Amino acid sequence: MKILVTGGSGYLGKHLVSYFGANDLSRRSGLDVLSTSDAFAASEYDVVIHLAARMDRSHETADETFQTNVHGTINLLQAMRRDSVFIFASTKDVYGRFAGAYSEVSEECQTAYAGQSPLEWSKLIAERYVEYYAHQNGLRSCIFRLSNIVAPPSKGNVPGFIGHYAEGIATGKKLRLPGGGRPRRDLLHVDDLAKACEAFTGSIIRHGLYNLGGGVRNSFTLAELVEKIETLSGKKAVIDKEPLPDPVPMNYVTDVSLVRTELDWEPSISIDEALESLLTTTDK
Repeated sequence: MKILVTGGSGYLGKHLVSYFGANDLSRRSGLDVLSTSDAFAASEYDVVIHLAARMDRSHETADETFQTNVHGTINLLQAMRRDSVFIFASTKDVYGRFAGAYSEVSEECQTAYAGQSPLEWSKLIAERYVEYYAHQNGLRSCIFRLSNIVAPPSKGNVPGFIGHYAEGIATGKKLRLPGGGRPRRDLLHVDDLAKACEAFTGSIIRHGLYNLGGGVRNSFTLAELVEKIETLSGKKAVIDKEPLPDPVPMNYVTDVSLVRTELDWEPSISIDEALESLLTTTDK
């Protein structure tokens, strides 16, 4: 089975390329999803995992973000052959503040515009194109609205906030915590994301949309997460006494019941395991 990962040189993409032995379509590899000729490479693959995106929340550069995240996705979808699999990495942040009404956020949470940035809104718009072209052109499609993914650091990539905390604690840098460390988030290891991609590819489901995260068992307040990193690393965090403002929503924990039911998938890597692998890499 031939697998292509767009954005395969990025923070998550490098790990998925390695996991699957996949090829990479990214600007660092000399290819661009905004080029229709480059995107046509998708026609040669059985599975395309689409991670490539402009991760910019700035309203000043909204046009560029929509161009990359929407039109780049369309270029790939138009190139794919019938019955191939398209897996789209969306984000939990499409729910905006509405997620705050749930102790566990399900796919039923509304996605009406409530101040989401160009990044989140472009992802939501791209989701609709995935659904349209998948039905129109006979593709199998899967949309994963990703929670917070833990991945070991890789050269040339900016880590997520978990990697930022681990790096800061390892090097003695001062950390500022949103909401004084009170916000709760669920965490998922990148290999569990890869296993979810495998689960959909090997299923009989034609079209799926799932919230994907660590769920309740792998959820922590930011203060608890820092404490856990301290325990595993043997190093003390230096916390800035001036906290960052409260995030919106304050808490986000993924309801994984739908993906568990339809794909027989659930997180298999504990947060201790995930953080240990992250810290081991960071210490090197």
